[in-house]
Formats: sequence, structure tokens, C-alpha cells
Amino acid sequence: MDKKKILPVILIFCSVVAHSQELQAKVTVLSQQIGSSVNKNVFTTMQTQLTNLINSRKWTGDVFQSQEKIQCNFLLNLQSVTDDNTYKAGLTIQVGRPVYNSSYQSPLVNFQDVDITFKYQEYQPVEFNENRVGGNDPLSGNLTAVFAYYVYIILGLDYDSFSLKGGDEFYKKAQNIVTNAPEEKSISGWKSFDGLRNRYFLANNLTNAKLNQVHDVFYTYYHLGLDNLYSKQVDARVNVLKALSMLQDFNQQNPNTMILDFFMQNRSDEIIGVFKKADPSTKSKVIEILSKIDVSNAAKYKTELK
Repeated sequence: MDKKKILPVILIFCSVVAHSQELQAKVTVLSQQIGSSVNKNVFTTMQTQLTNLINSRKWTGDVFQSQEKIQCNFLLNLQSVTDDNTYKAGLTIQVGRPVYNSSYQSPLVNFQDVDITFKYQEYQPVEFNENRVGGNDPLSGNLTAVFAYYVYIILGLDYDSFSLKGGDEFYKKAQNIVTNAPEEKSISGWKSFDGLRNRYFLANNLTNAKLNQVHDVFYTYYHLGLDNLYSKQVDARVNVLKALSMLQDFNQQNPNTMILDFFMQNRSDEIIGVFKKADPSTKSKVIEILSKIDVSNAAKYKTELK
């Protein structure tokens, strides 16, 4: 069943399922860099509260069966703390997207947000209100704003991978968080002047009408490509190659966008696996394209796809 469609019979007879949440997230809080001045129980509580925020909240109006929940990992690495319980941290987000008729999980997100500042005291409310993104205190609100932002990015990408431009409403919600993000002198990542690879630019790349082609790439690569790999290998390769060609065109028209790097992150082994048994002509086309859009792995493609 397509998880993006709700059947009336489910709504009538399966009210428990209808309230099923969308994500099955594992949140890990690392505190090795924090000294003994802070009771380590605080970090266990923080981890539990963040897990509950993601897994217990209903983020969409759609029905997700238990086997359809999006598997994701959030690794919050605490780097320092001040006397007023303000932390600096980095966040790693990893999300797998299941491929039809297989046990394989394709990487949907593999990203590091390296600049997060927030305030946390044990048992403080860890809640998110999209109408009051910053909450009562900007530094406290920044923790939930960051996590909610990435949840909406994950949902948008997941929906995009199953239906053409299916993630639009979730990208808009992520953009709403950017627009109304908490403001404080130590908070960064939400503004265009905070760097070239941050939350601002990721949301911008996914909502900017001039960059719409990237959504075609996600749908073609995943649903028309990978989802057919185990039943129609030739057609699947054609569509994956088509997606890579579109991505090359996209990059030529919009050079140095964050979304290109975001998509290609940890993608090389998967692409090599798709084309390992392709004909020489197809391999040559793949190598030519990837040498332009994934320069850091160009030599790897030439070696593995020769």
C-alpha cells in the first residue's frame, strides 16, 4: 500500500493505526567532551525527551503502517557547556529509504550540522509549536526548532522519493521554521550569511521555484530507478542514469548549490552497485557525468566501473 494514500476503511475500522506516527528515530546524545561538572543523567533525560518529541508527535495527516515508518538516526554530539546550561553541539542525521522488493536501505539523508547552540535544563519542556517556533526562550527553543526542521526535511525527501513533488508541504514547513527561527547572538545556521551549507540554504534549495528540477531528480532516482532495480534492472538503470543526467543539467544551470552535495553525500557505493553490470557504453556515460557532479569520487568511479 502506498503510505501517502489513506483508505477510508482504515479510518473507520483502524483508528489506532490512523494515529500511527511517521518516524522511528533513534536519538543518541554524546557527552564525552563535557566535563564532570554536569550530571550525566541530564544527557540521558535529554536523549529520552528528544526521542519522544520525534517518535510520539504526529507530523503529517497521513497513515503510516508500522513497517512504513521512516528509520532515522540523530546523533547529537555535545562539545561544550557554559554555566547557564548553554551547549554547543554538532548533529549528524542519517536516514535510510527502503527499496521495493529488497531489504536494502538507500541513503536518503547523511548530513552533519556542525553549528548548533541551545540551552537545556533537565526536564525542561521539549516541545515544538510551529506557530511559535522560538518558544518562550530563543536558546531553549533552538533545540526543538533544529530537530523539527530536520524532521520536515526528512518527510519532504521521503515523500518526494515516492511521488513527484510530493514533499512540497513539508519543505514549506521547514521553510517556516527558517523564517521564524529563534534569534540570539550565539544562534547560527538559520541565515544566509551564516555560511553556504546550512539550514537556510537547504530549505531554500528545496522551496525555490527556480530549482524545481531537483524534485524530479529525487523521484526519478528513487521511485523510477531504484524501486525497479530488482524486477526491471535495465529500466531501472536507464532511470537512474536519467536522474544523474538531470542532476548534471541542474548543476550546470545552478552551480554550487547545497542540495547537490546533500544528494551525493555517501552515494558513490550505491551508484557503483547499480551500474557494476551495465554495458560499457552506459558505464562511460555514468563516469562522465559523475566526474562533474561528484568530483571527489571521480577516480573511484573510473576504477570501479572500468
